[in-house]
Amino acid sequence: MTRVRPTLRCLKEDLKIELPPVDRLLDELEHPLLAKASEQFADESTPHERISAVDDQVLFKVKVQRWRGAVWVEPGLPWLVAAGWRESGSGDDFYAVLASDARTARSRYNAEYRPSLTTETHTAYLLPTHDDRLRHRLESVTRFVRRLEALVPDLVRQSLRDGHERVAEFDSFDLGVQVRADRGHETYVAIRIRGSVPVNLVPVILDIVPGCDRSGWFPEAALPDRSLRAAEQAWSNIMDTAVAAALLDSSEG
Repeated sequence: MTRVRPTLRCLKEDLKIELPPVDRLLDELEHPLLAKASEQFADESTPHERISAVDDQVLFKVKVQRWRGAVWVEPGLPWLVAAGWRESGSGDDFYAVLASDARTARSRYNAEYRPSLTTETHTAYLLPTHDDRLRHRLESVTRFVRRLEALVPDLVRQSLRDGHERVAEFDSFDLGVQVRADRGHETYVAIRIRGSVPVNLVPVILDIVPGCDRSGWFPEAALPDRSLRAAEQAWSNIMDTAVAAALLDSSEG
């Protein structure tokens, strides 16, 4: 599901929400307008009501309770670019005020720049900025770690069943996991990576492996069934047997 994310300006100035740490995804913030916008834009085929008074950009209406918002969509990523709260009994219409401000911005732009804008409104200042793009890229790290946190234990669980290597492929590298419980009462875990991977990502991956002491990882020259191939690196550890049993139980349940 593609969720709507607010621009930094909209977040701070319109929604009055303090910017959270980068490991908190902006499209997961709890707010009724963001929730409604994400619901409306979850399906690309869903029709939306355009803000007709704005002609320089295609902006869509989002309404919930007394909240009003404007959404701008780029391929695969909708943005909440403006929001407002309608006071009880107030005759002010958020969209009329938005259009009025956009006409004023257009006049100001034409007074300062050439060539002049030919549209009736100017709302480019509401659209995502370089800082918005940077924040989105930084959050991609959190998204990737979350993906690994779900994937790695599942690979461990699959390998626990039969001792064979399980592999996941990414854009620039692939990750292999092999678990063997045939060394006495120990459960042996091998993690191997082939391809280009940032050095600081390796400890992140190793830390995600369940039931292993963080300080217990050691480089390996081979996997249980084969030697390492070109551009491969590997590490091994001993998994807590209780954790291994719990993983197997969860897969069987």
